[in-house]
Amino acid sequence: MFVIAGLGAGGAERVISLISAAWVAQGWRVTILAFDRPEEPVYHDFDPRVEIRRFGVRTAGGGIRSIMGQGRRILTIRRELRALNPDAVISMLTKINVLTLAATIGTTHKVIVSERNNPQAQKANTAWNTLLGKLYPRAAAIVMQTRASMVCLPQQVRGKAHIIPNPISSAVMGGGEVKDKLVLTAAGRLTHQKGFDLLIDAFAKVAERHPDWILKIWGEGDMRGTLETQIRKLGLTQRVKLPGTSKSPGSWIDQGTIMVLSSRYEGFPNVLGEAMASGMPVVAFDCDFGPREIIQNGYDGLLVPMGDVAALADAMDRLMRDKRLRNGLGAAARLSALRFAPGKIVAQWGGLVNEVAQRG
Repeated sequence: MFVIAGLGAGGAERVISLISAAWVAQGWRVTILAFDRPEEPVYHDFDPRVEIRRFGVRTAGGGIRSIMGQGRRILTIRRELRALNPDAVISMLTKINVLTLAATIGTTHKVIVSERNNPQAQKANTAWNTLLGKLYPRAAAIVMQTRASMVCLPQQVRGKAHIIPNPISSAVMGGGEVKDKLVLTAAGRLTHQKGFDLLIDAFAKVAERHPDWILKIWGEGDMRGTLETQIRKLGLTQRVKLPGTSKSPGSWIDQGTIMVLSSRYEGFPNVLGEAMASGMPVVAFDCDFGPREIIQNGYDGLLVPMGDVAALADAMDRLMRDKRLRNGLGAAARLSALRFAPGKIVAQWGGLVNEVAQRG
């Protein structure tokens, strides 16, 4: 059984869709608990054999309303655990991990928690991280996406940790040659974390040198207005586009030539892996965590110091000028991404679930 906040266009949701499809194909019974409304759109494709239960339990607002909402979520999880009695429970993301572990207090249910971001950089989650630190001992296992992210775990629970990177969908693997389009592309939620303000500043430094290139940033979020104002002030309204969320997962890849990851922090950037799997050359900030364990600098992509806008602009300029370099990095990236093939990652998850389920 999976527990997650909702079924929108996020990386954790994509991972659940891939793993759950593989497991039901193997004859497993898979149920997903989500707290968004049943009428809200589901962005990723889920196998129809996967049971999805959506409860519409909101936690909007602050104070007592938020506390009551979280309490209702805990009670919902506890009720569903009694009804389903799963062999193992997998929860994803900090808040849901806290709620799921709290819901199992006094029970024998086995919970695998998975951190999908960088909790040290998520300042708004300080209280939740503190709660999770106290509840970690209740977890049967803890899944982290990179070795570097292990520093986020209290020392006493690191023995429970397993490193499992994200699967890169076969739908975008094995693409053709790098396209002749002249488009820098980026994708993700329009939030401070993703650093698109830094990317726009970097592009502004090199835009005049490459008048035939444009920048497309795919996604939606609360920084749209801020980014639109920045683009307008820099005089780049004809060169930088914010087309919104792509119509289907990964479809933004066909719209670009070079992929840029400008995140201030990450957990495991799916979009970076997807771009590499498609044969797209990539450049990324060396942020915590993920890019350093995905890219071999100079071989299958380019890494630049975190937050160094000038260095990011130089790396983008280098790729825009050199088609041979783009093709070479893209070809190497496609091969490197094979280590994240869904079959390999699903097998790691399956092995962990079997191990946890068989414990006394």
